[in-house]
Amino acid sequence: MPPTRREKIEAMLADEPGDTFLRYSLALELEKEGNHPASVAQFEELTRDAPPYVPAFFMLAQQLVKLARVDDARGVLRTGIETARVQGDSHAAGEMAEFLASIGQ
Repeated sequence: MPPTRREKIEAMLADEPGDTFLRYSLALELEKEGNHPASVAQFEELTRDAPPYVPAFFMLAQQLVKLARVDDARGVLRTGIETARVQGDSHAAGEMAEFLASIGQ
């Protein structure tokens, strides 16, 4: 049986453990598989990187809302918006601000 997408990503991560995009891809795959604790942990790790990976804030917040953790999602979004602004990513900041408004600030 051929390796799954997650297994392929994990194999690449074994060679490049610091690769941000591979780590982000793994978090997305874990979410698709329904492994929410591992996915949330992976996204949280990406938000704590130096510098933090801005797209991880938005994906983490969306997943937290799906898991009925709306208050946690709001906190993630507030931090993500500020991080995006600091990094000069006004598009991401705007997307997160819209999502925050949609779930109630």
